[in-house]
Amino acid sequence: MDEAVIKYYRRMLRGNFEHTGSLPSPSIFLDSVGERIRVCGQIANNYLHLYLNVAGGRMAEVRYLCTCDPTANVAIEILCWLIKGATLDEALALTEESFHPLLGGASAELDRRAINLLELLRRGILRYQAAQAQAAAEGKRLAGGHSP
Repeated sequence: MDEAVIKYYRRMLRGNFEHTGSLPSPSIFLDSVGERIRVCGQIANNYLHLYLNVAGGRMAEVRYLCTCDPTANVAIEILCWLIKGATLDEALALTEESFHPLLGGASAELDRRAINLLELLRRGILRYQAAQAQAAAEGKRLAGGHSP
């Protein structure tokens, strides 16, 4: 494990993993196992649940539950810091390099986890945006009094 990852993980241990927990009725719920995206070690034994609440087009609340190795925990926690308060487009524009400033340097191991996390996030945001567009279209249809 990279020294930067170890250092960050030790800070997390002292801070009680700031973004852990769940959210009731999240705007976006992501399950790494269901999406078949490996974020945490062995996909059969580990999981990541990411809970996101969107308000005003921004990531208002971010929480996660997981059984992951330290590198994945660091990547997930950094992702939470990066997306909290971000617009959906800002979140979609993130790259693995976006993690480096918060980590304090580059880490090939963390980059691999970040790439998978960002793919998981991208899928969730795109589904959310599609559902919002569909709901808006349905609302317009109903407001116009048209029948199916």
